[in-house]
Amino acid sequence: MIDPGPGRYVALGDSFTEGVGDLSKSRPNGVRGWADRVAEGLARDSPGWEYANLAIRSKRLRHIIAEQLEPALALEPTLITLYAGGNDVMDFGTKVADILSEYERLVAGLAQSGATLVLFTGYDVEVSPILGPLRRKNHAYNDGVRLIAAKHGAMLVDYASFSVYANSRMWGPDRLHMSKAGHRYLAARVLDILEVPHEIRHKTKHRAPTPTAKQWALEQHAWVTEWVLPMFARKLRGTTLGDSLSPRWPDPVRVPPKKGLKKLTGKIPDRPR
Repeated sequence: MIDPGPGRYVALGDSFTEGVGDLSKSRPNGVRGWADRVAEGLARDSPGWEYANLAIRSKRLRHIIAEQLEPALALEPTLITLYAGGNDVMDFGTKVADILSEYERLVAGLAQSGATLVLFTGYDVEVSPILGPLRRKNHAYNDGVRLIAAKHGAMLVDYASFSVYANSRMWGPDRLHMSKAGHRYLAARVLDILEVPHEIRHKTKHRAPTPTAKQWALEQHAWVTEWVLPMFARKLRGTTLGDSLSPRWPDPVRVPPKKGLKKLTGKIPDRPR
């Protein structure tokens, strides 16, 4: 539970927190995401909340430490959310022990701020046998995140345990980022863990119908061609989708309690006083 009354929420991380998969052409970087929704929920419950989101897609732990840690602390947040390490897990040749060492260094720095700190495990996405070896690394990473959260007194959103994400409708076409429905559901769970009342309701949808063998083969070919191969090509080139992007909300904005961040779209918001 967070302290009553408005505060300042700062979100750190990669595409997960930036909001990739929840398309919104009018918002910065073309996405909305669960963190925006959490900020709006906080403001509706207690007007006056301020929000900054420093997350950028494709960032590794070393980038988040170098580019987001000090700016986040300088904003003097009262609430911090951090998801980081998923891209490191997916990189060739990385070791979980090294990933968790960097992760704990980041968490320790944030915990010293005195802010309420919220961490996340990573979901075990069953997308294809092609990515099977990465699942074992993800399991070990999640075990480490749980221990680090307990050690540093952080709240934990155990995203890996949310069975609703077994439904393919909760995922975007790349099968690695949440769809709008996935982001909505996660926002509701974060607000629940913070004990903040909200009106986000999950609309239960049936699973997508099981494809025929021919449909499955066509879908797999399209997925590998459009998403997997380009991803591995970027890894080999040492480039990422976030190289040319800036944080979506780098400076704190006061979140309007009615209509939320939508009211700030297309404007240069005033810095809160």
